[in-house]
Amino acid sequence: MTLLNNKAVLRMAAVVILIILLTFYGTKLLFGPGEQSERAPTRQLRSPLPVHVSPPGPCTCPSGSTLLKEHVPKDQYDELVERRAKELHQHKARTTSVLSRLLFALPNSPLQYPIQGFKVLPLTKTLIPGLAVHSGERSIYKVSLTVSIGLLTTEFPADRVKVQGHGESRLVMESFSLVMLNDLLSKVSYTSTVYHVHTGDLAFFQFEDHEAVFPITIKQTNLPVLYDMGTDISSQVTITTKTFLRYAQLKILLSSIRHFYSNIKVIIADDSFEPEHITGENTEQYIMPPAQGWFAGRNLAVSQVTTKYLLWVDDDFVFTEETKIEKLVEVMEALPELDVLGGTVQRNQFYFSLIYEEGDEMEGGCLHRKSQGKFNPLPGYPGCFMASGVVNFFLARTHSIQSVGFDPKLKRVAHSEFFMDGLGSLLVATCNHVSVGHQPKTGKDKDHARYAKFRQPGNEDSKFKLQLHFFKNYLKCVKYG
Repeated sequence: MTLLNNKAVLRMAAVVILIILLTFYGTKLLFGPGEQSERAPTRQLRSPLPVHVSPPGPCTCPSGSTLLKEHVPKDQYDELVERRAKELHQHKARTTSVLSRLLFALPNSPLQYPIQGFKVLPLTKTLIPGLAVHSGERSIYKVSLTVSIGLLTTEFPADRVKVQGHGESRLVMESFSLVMLNDLLSKVSYTSTVYHVHTGDLAFFQFEDHEAVFPITIKQTNLPVLYDMGTDISSQVTITTKTFLRYAQLKILLSSIRHFYSNIKVIIADDSFEPEHITGENTEQYIMPPAQGWFAGRNLAVSQVTTKYLLWVDDDFVFTEETKIEKLVEVMEALPELDVLGGTVQRNQFYFSLIYEEGDEMEGGCLHRKSQGKFNPLPGYPGCFMASGVVNFFLARTHSIQSVGFDPKLKRVAHSEFFMDGLGSLLVATCNHVSVGHQPKTGKDKDHARYAKFRQPGNEDSKFKLQLHFFKNYLKCVKYG
């Protein structure tokens, strides 16, 4: 009896010890170390990772840069800066959306969803492709989808599936069957509730403690703008130029063009003081008010082009055996992403790169125009490579040039500024296998002296250009080199 009693006591003690150990380690597993006396914290469903890119800090002006604020009148500076900041805010409101938000895909997620390319028309019901849950066996499966400027719908579920929020911005679905839940997820549609030609929404997709975010692009589809290439170069390209007080040079240019291209259309924008009528088949002369300037004339000439491509030339160029427009067209047709393709002037392949650092909203950005700066070569075309800007002899897609335009505020001192305005929009390249000649300098007659006065203006024009960069392009400094 004593032995049996001792064994019973031992068994009882073992049970008590086991209960104590299970209680202790169970508490450890449930709450974690140091939290036995506290309630288990609620797990955060949203990722602790950052969701926005930090705003850029101040940019560093390259050595030798021009500080633009030094060229702004001091008595106007504060008011100008205030107006500039307001315009920048409106610019960002027009050009950014939630689609710019930084998103992270967390590891080991059982959620399947579209990560890129899901685009919907505004106010149009569209099926969300690829939604699914991949999970082990559960007693019940519950997911939710949440959007901000849209409504979510699915088909009416079977008896074993519960749906809440049908036709609302938050949709919750619950089922005992993963197969049935995924079937319902495959039928979820999104409809935006606001009309916008290009914006976006973010969809939050949640299952248990897993959450994913994916973008929805809301975009009105653009109508194509196509040009009939026709059968020859004259139906593909229009030559454009701007003239001012240089009719002798203009006539030499036109004669050289007709020697090689008898039927191609030439458009002339003319802001001379005493216009001289230019005649000739397939030649159009548009008379402007006097001395309107370089970029105003470019805008006028380009606005009248109806062919797919335009070839820009200066009025003192001259066509030669090396001026093969067809070769430039060949490259542009082979590489439809290109917008502008420059040639050479007397075999001088002038080009430049634009290095832009955005900077902060307080001071603005830093821009460096590097002469002879270039990027990668064009595959299959030796002597051709990418750049930011080219010489005044280039072939361009008419629609692309018209979309950027030439700022008519710039009357005398301007060329790079067009490519600055097109930075990020225009894809530019340069090639060395097509060249145009340049006419020799003429004697100093009355018209030449008058022309030189406008061609080489005083410092006021250059100062105005710097002030324009300060406000219009939100720049802190510019370096030309």
